[in-house]
Amino acid sequence: MSAGDRGRKSVLVDYGFRLPSAFDNRPLNFDEFDSKINQAIYVSATPGPIEREKSAQIVEQVIRPTGLVDPEIIVKPVAGQIEDLLSEINIRAEKNERVLVTTLTKKMAEDLTTYLQGMGVRVKYLHHDIDTIERMEIIRDLRLGEFDVLVGINLLREGLDIPEVSLVAILDADKEGFLRSESSLIQTIGRAARNAEGKVIMYADSVTGSMERAITETNRRRELQLAYNKEHGIVPKTIIKDIRDVIEISSKAEVDDKAAKKKMSKKEKDELIAKLTAQMKEAAKLLEFEHAAYLRDKINELKGQ
Repeated sequence: MSAGDRGRKSVLVDYGFRLPSAFDNRPLNFDEFDSKINQAIYVSATPGPIEREKSAQIVEQVIRPTGLVDPEIIVKPVAGQIEDLLSEINIRAEKNERVLVTTLTKKMAEDLTTYLQGMGVRVKYLHHDIDTIERMEIIRDLRLGEFDVLVGINLLREGLDIPEVSLVAILDADKEGFLRSESSLIQTIGRAARNAEGKVIMYADSVTGSMERAITETNRRRELQLAYNKEHGIVPKTIIKDIRDVIEISSKAEVDDKAAKKKMSKKEKDELIAKLTAQMKEAAKLLEFEHAAYLRDKINELKGQ
C-alpha cells in the first residue's frame, strides 16, 4: 500500500500537480506496521505465503450457515466457447438467474457484449472507465433483473455479493497472469457460491498450475461442505439479500491522464512507463486486478505513441 501510494503520487509530483510534501502523508510500510502489532487475528479468503508463515494457528471456516457449498467447476475447450456460453446464458435466463462473464481486456468485454446483444441477450459490460455511481446502478439493475448478463475484466472483487448469480464464466482461463492467478481464480469462483445452483465454467485448452490449485482447493472445500450437509440433513439455500445492500465498488486509484497525454520526451515517457509498471505490479500484488489491467492498457498506449 505504501509503495502504491508513493508510485501514484510520484507522477503527480513530477509533473507539478502535487507538492513533494504530499509524500509525507502516507500509509505505514509493512515493516513499520509489523513493528507496531503484537497479537493479531487475520481473516482472509485467500491468505498469502506471508500470512501462512507468520500464523501460529490457522483455523478454517469452510462450513456456511446457509448450507451453501462451493460451486461445481467445469473446464471446457476454447473452441466454440462463445456458442457454448450463449447456450448456458439462455438456460439461466429462463430460470431468472444471472450470469457473470470475466474477460482479459476491455476490448474483449466490449466485443462479447456487442455479440451477445446481437443474439438477443440482455447484457451490459462493466469496466474501469465507468464511474462509481454508474457501476452501482449497473450492479443494482443486474440484481433487479433489468438484464441477465454482466461482462467485465474484474467484476469479482472481494465483498461483491450478488446472490442471484448462478453461473460465472471465465474466458481464457489458461492465460497465466495476475487476472488468472490462483488467488484471483479462487475469488472469481467464489462469486458463484452465494447461489444454491452455483456453477463455474472455465474455458481453456490446458490446465495451468493456477487453475489446478484453484480447482483442487475449491473441490476440497466442496467435499467437506457436502459431507457436513449430508450428516446434518441440511439443504443449501440461496442467500436472500436486500437489493439496497449492494456493496459499493471502490473507485479506481487515479492516474493523471493529463500527464500521460502531455507531449513528453523519450526519457520522460520511459520514466512514466517505468512508474506505471511499478504501480501495475503493486496493484496486482494487492489483488486490485481491474486497476492493474487499466494501468497495463495505459502502458501499452504510451508504448504505442
